[in-house]
This record gives sequence, structure tokens and C-alpha cells, in this order.
Amino acid sequence: MSNNIIEKQESSDKMVQKKVLLVINCLQGGGAERSVLTLGQGFYELGYEVHVLRFKPLVEYDLNPNLIYHVLRSKPYKLIPNTQLRYQLFARTVDRYILSNIGQPDIILSNLIPSDRVMVHSKLPNLMYVIRNTISNKFELNNHSEVNKVKKLQNIYGKHPCVCVSRGVEKDLQASLGSCISSTTIYNAFDKELIEKLASEPLNLQHEALRSNQYLLHVGSFKPEKAHDVLLNAYAQSSMAYPLVLLGKGKMLDQTRALAKKLGISDKVIFLGFNKNPYPFMKDAKGFVLSSRSEGFVRVIPEAMALNAPVISTNCQSGPSEMLPIYNLVPVDDVPALANKMTALMAEPQKFVVSFDEQFLPKNIAQQYIDYMAS
Repeated sequence: MSNNIIEKQESSDKMVQKKVLLVINCLQGGGAERSVLTLGQGFYELGYEVHVLRFKPLVEYDLNPNLIYHVLRSKPYKLIPNTQLRYQLFARTVDRYILSNIGQPDIILSNLIPSDRVMVHSKLPNLMYVIRNTISNKFELNNHSEVNKVKKLQNIYGKHPCVCVSRGVEKDLQASLGSCISSTTIYNAFDKELIEKLASEPLNLQHEALRSNQYLLHVGSFKPEKAHDVLLNAYAQSSMAYPLVLLGKGKMLDQTRALAKKLGISDKVIFLGFNKNPYPFMKDAKGFVLSSRSEGFVRVIPEAMALNAPVISTNCQSGPSEMLPIYNLVPVDDVPALANKMTALMAEPQKFVVSFDEQFLPKNIAQQYIDYMAS
């Protein structure tokens, strides 16, 4: 009898579903936020119960129905003037919420600095940080006088293992914060099947170039890192055989419009704003162009690759060179080189098509997190 009870208990234990918790400040329309949702799908495919906890209610993406969502607002704690005390008290609330409403997760992944500053004070086990940007650029660690800033970052990222989304990001992390950091590289996940499905959605477009699929495409927020100034200056020096379509929003949008007018190319540059589904544009484009000065991983490159879109990019510090051959790359801030490459892309797009690598599929990437946690 007792043996039967033991066997039933062991069988019951095996049936307990493992849990993963993804923590992020909000789900606004950025690459990191999209990456969190895609990684969650990978864990779901591996049989995990997947929870997403955010500290602001903002959402700009369609939420994956396979994931469980939580909002625990951090805003009331901003009334506490002492920032460290604020993070500590909120972290206690976060821990209580997790244990009461989720249970102890087998893996907790903190994403981006607003979340990391809170989760460093968490008392829960199995926590890792996901580093999605080059630390030196994000925090302007350009000289040795930033000692206090480096120490604060070491106090955060030295406490738990760090998972970097590219080798360039990991190299930068180690160079910036030193050997006290435990880290590895695991790339972002990309759901090729979902991307292809979303890319098939129809677009109601008025512009003739878009209806005939005769255009180059850039997708990215209007901010200094994306180097729209380089992009427009290079395009003005290219053959301009096709119009240039820009998808995105940001504080430098008006400045970029003004530059297009100054360069005399306003009639060739199409501003379409932010679109939560950029994939139909990628699928139909003659080519995809990235002009960034800095990146963590660059989601849009493998997304374009998943749709067989020709791609060229600047060879910024991390990301592009880990996915594209040298033929598809140009130096950062090199306007003539990018202009020449854009002209070549418009003339022979097929020369710039790169096959999608299945290592990026969500369940393959999620398995790497599981393996790293177990190591």
C-alpha cells in the first residue's frame, strides 16, 4: 500500500508544470518588448507555464494568448524620494505578488534597466538578467571617469547571471563592468511561422510604390542610434531607383522630415509612422536597409531574413556581423559606402538575400536559457 502511495506521489510530482516569469517595465512598441513575447512563446512550446509581469499597463503589441499577463504598477512608489529605498520596497511587493499569484518560478528573466533596478533587490532564486543593449553606449561609459556609474552597474549585474543577446553585447558588458560579471550569449528568438503569417495580412495603401512593391524599407525609432541622418544622406547619393519607406516613430521624426526636405528628396521618402505589424512591408520590399550607429542584436535583420527580403546594414558594434556576410555590411557613419551599397541593392536585390537560421526559433532559444540555468 505504502509503495503505491509513493508511486502515485512521484507521478503527481512529474506532472507539475514548470513556470517561467518574464519581467519587463511595459510592453511598448520596441524590439525588446517584442523579444520578450517571442521568447515566452518558446518556453510555452517547451511545456512551461509562462507569465509576463510588467510595471506599467502600456501595451502596443497584440498579446500572445498562450502567455499569462500581470500588471503591478510601480508608479505609486515614485513618491518615495530615496531611489534605492523606492526600489527595495517595490521589490518586496513584487516578491510577495509573485509568490501569491504565480508561485515560485523555475526561471525569472529580468529585461531592461527599469526592471533590473527593481529585481536586483528581489529575494527570489533562479533570477537572470537579459542584457539587450551595449552597456557602454546605453550608459555612456566612454571614459574612465565614470567610476561611480560603473560601480552602480556592477552592483546590479554582478548579483545574478547575465544573458546577452549577442556576442558583441557580451564582449561590451565584460569590457565595461569587468570579471565580476557572469555572462553568456543567447540570441533573441524569432517565430518564423508567425512572422510569415503576419506578413500575409493585406495592406490598404494609397502610394503607388507600395502597391507595386517597388521600394526600399527601413524600420526603426527616430532616435540618434538609428542614424536616419546617415540613411537619408546616403539615399540622396544613391541611384534612388526606388522610393525609401520609413516605418517608426520617435523624437527625431520632425528633424528627419526636415532633412529630407533640405536634401530635396521629400518626394522619394515616405514616412508611414509606427506599425505594430511591419512584416507585410518587409515581405514586399525590394530591399531592407539598416543604418544604425549602435545596436544590441537588431531584431529587424532576422525578421527580414525570415521573409527572404534582401538586407544590407551598417557593421555596428554588435549584431549585424553575427548574422550577415561581409558583402552585406558597410562601416558605421560611412555615407558614400552606404550609398554605393544601396545602389547595388536596388540594382540586384537577390545578391543580398541571406537564409534564415533555425537556431533563432523560439523553442531552440528557450532551451538554451533552460540549459544555462541548469549549468
